[in-house]
Amino acid sequence: ARVKQALKGIQALHPAREKRAAPLQLTAVARVSDWLDAAVAAADQRGDRAAALRARRDRAMLLLGFWRGFRVDELVGLHSEHVTAVPGHGMTCFLGRSKTDRQLVGTTYRVPALSRWCPVAATLDWIAMAGLTEGPLFRGVTRTGGIRSGALHPNSVVPLLRRLFVRAGLASPESYSGHSLRRGFAGWASANGWDVRALMEYVGWKD
Repeated sequence: ARVKQALKGIQALHPAREKRAAPLQLTAVARVSDWLDAAVAAADQRGDRAAALRARRDRAMLLLGFWRGFRVDELVGLHSEHVTAVPGHGMTCFLGRSKTDRQLVGTTYRVPALSRWCPVAATLDWIAMAGLTEGPLFRGVTRTGGIRSGALHPNSVVPLLRRLFVRAGLASPESYSGHSLRRGFAGWASANGWDVRALMEYVGWKD
């Protein structure tokens, strides 16, 4: 009780503004996605399987993370056998556990198919190129183009994304974190007239 009281006193004397991740705007997502498209084409042309795989994986993570509003731990928690394409509609992703799934029953997420910067096309392209049938969806790639068996660690995703942002020429890449994709989508949805309740349900926000 005394420690709590002391901490409250410190906060009262030295108020600090909460640090929040910068939202990744759709224009930035499009720029990075287009850069990755070019990286895929270049790697395919020179026969560099490892680079082609990484570019496809990173494009899928970027677009799926943005358009579905996933957290980093949710992205790396996805399994390939739980991704199902729905012709003409998009695809579904079943996630066994997430931060908001208090009952641990799992959640099925619907992912839209889009005409540009499509998360469905990018994800299915990565699955096909990597030859995934089961196990973690997003994995490491060896120097020789092999696919590692384990999922990417959540702590490795933000540095990976920041390196992509640097290569794609985004300003202030260090300002983005694991929540930037999620916050960026929320800003885009709000600007495009989404109802607050619909947005909360879509991204899994309780508050």
